[in-house]
Amino acid sequence: MVEPNGPPQDAKPPRVGLFVTCLADLIRPQLGFAALKLLEASGCVAEVPTKQVCCGQPAFNSGATKAAAGLARQLIRQFERFDYVVVPSGSCAGTIKAHYAEALADDPKWLPRAEVLAAKTWELMSFLVNVRNFRPSGLSLQGTATYHDSCSGLRELGIFKEPRALLAAVEGLELKPLPGNDVCCGFGGTFCVKYPDISNAIVGEKAKAVEGTGAGLLLGGDLGCLMNIAGKLARNGSTVRVMHAAEVLAGMGDRAIGEED
Repeated sequence: MVEPNGPPQDAKPPRVGLFVTCLADLIRPQLGFAALKLLEASGCVAEVPTKQVCCGQPAFNSGATKAAAGLARQLIRQFERFDYVVVPSGSCAGTIKAHYAEALADDPKWLPRAEVLAAKTWELMSFLVNVRNFRPSGLSLQGTATYHDSCSGLRELGIFKEPRALLAAVEGLELKPLPGNDVCCGFGGTFCVKYPDISNAIVGEKAKAVEGTGAGLLLGGDLGCLMNIAGKLARNGSTVRVMHAAEVLAGMGDRAIGEED
């Protein structure tokens, strides 16, 4: 059970636009529902704009800045009416916060709108802790877990303590440190497609580190990273289960990544 306990309930609840992300929409819709549950539990009015599109990160990272700028404009149109934009992904949130201004730098009409949107965009864990002062209660999960910090969330957004603070509220869950928690998993968006051999070697080291902790559960805040590591663990015959931290915090940790069917 997730119970609300944030700002005073008589305060006007903020309107939050949830940017679901492509991977959650197509591969792991449970993550979107978990994010909605947590936002509502923190006292927000959460909405999911139905015309949202890709944030443009793959295009931007591949040098297709014009295409990325077009996607940025459409996303800005959909989300600029909200008090906050919240994203269950450090990489997508980082794209909006750090790179929309770069993609639209030569567009005097859209650059100011991109900057305003960037200022009110938050990664989910950071938003719950730093904006809503939220702490889940009534949650229990017996077992051990370890946590992988995604490159974008950690380096672009400085997210480290927030997910750990939230997970500390889960009764019975022991969080073990992951050696090299800040080392890339090898996914890197289009990197794993362009350089599969290098990517596989990197994720192999990550999977070995995860199994070395003895934890039965791997958590993280970026679905791309988690899918990549989960795939390697499965190919290795590992019994480690993989989930987004939001799913555990929302009390929806019944199915791990790869167990959808």
